[in-house]
Amino acid sequence: MTKKRLAETTDEFDKRFDAGEDIADIIDLSKAKITRSNRKIRITLDIAESLVKDIDAIREKIGVDRGALIKVWLHEKVIKEKLSSNG
Repeated sequence: MTKKRLAETTDEFDKRFDAGEDIADIIDLSKAKITRSNRKIRITLDIAESLVKDIDAIREKIGVDRGALIKVWLHEKVIKEKLSSNG
């Protein structure tokens, strides 16, 4: 069994991978790390009942889960704040 020629560029590597070439013997996994950047963390919030009712009215109108709606709103706000602080 002959050793495969290593890819000289990332483009060549991508093309060989996309073409279905077995790349297992041309990559070095000894330094590979598993990252879990999107690990979920549970938080608890105390929110006024009237605000929860308002949120529920909106979520029922658009047909989504309360938690999903709050996550989307939080995500949008964080993105907006990041963009404005990088100004």
